[in-house]
Amino acid sequence: MRAVDWYFDFISPYAYLQCECFPELPPDVRLNINPVLFGALLEKSGTLGPAEIPHKRTFTYRQGLWLAERHGVPMKLPARHPFNPLPALRLAIALGAEMAAVRKIFAFIWAEGRDTSDPAELKILARSLGVDDVDSRISTEPVKSQLKSNTDKALAAGVWGVPAFVANGECFWGFDAGAMLLDYLCCILHLKCLSI
Repeated sequence: MRAVDWYFDFISPYAYLQCECFPELPPDVRLNINPVLFGALLEKSGTLGPAEIPHKRTFTYRQGLWLAERHGVPMKLPARHPFNPLPALRLAIALGAEMAAVRKIFAFIWAEGRDTSDPAELKILARSLGVDDVDSRISTEPVKSQLKSNTDKALAAGVWGVPAFVANGECFWGFDAGAMLLDYLCCILHLKCLSI
């Protein structure tokens, strides 16, 4: 089995869109789902997030809504953005980073426009995922350590933003990188092209 790592943060509308338009990976590929802290990637690369640059922020929201409509994906911008993604990231990890849970968390934030940094909203989401005591589930040391480990792994792999796939040491960044990843996995692209 070949492995592909998928790195994402719930704070990213592009990660939500990629999750909704996820590429169908070849049957011999195992997907490793890795929630990461986008802020730590930005800090390491010394850059600002799109929501921290006024004109880029406006464009990001406009493009996100346009892409959602173009791809038939429901999108309702959260009332507050950027928001603190830690509770949602830790909840995903506490639930084993299973794709069904990840999709439900993304939809809560980006399809319903809900705020997982609000404790009351987080409890509603957690209950819908079968978690009664969300605060204790997301506050354990193993959950916190896993998020840090995922983020460190992303940084070691050269990931600079989300969403991103990493396959065989090559990074495929952005909502629209799924097709490029598939071509790479199917050997249509040569490594030389990716080493420019």
